[in-house]
Amino acid sequence: MNLINRILKDEAGATAIEYGLMAALISVAAITAMGALGNSLGNTFNYVSGQMTNAQSGKL
Repeated sequence: MNLINRILKDEAGATAIEYGLMAALISVAAITAMGALGNSLGNTFNYVSGQMTNAQSGKL
């Protein structure tokens, strides 16, 4: 009975799980932010490329 009570009161595993959940949440947020940044950069480079092509062909 003492062993079961000690196991139920031990919170060391819970702390590790909490850290794991926080790390997972931070990772998801970082991946989402990087995806949005990547799309924004892609749009910017496409715009600049189009402007350079227009300038080269004299369509400005």
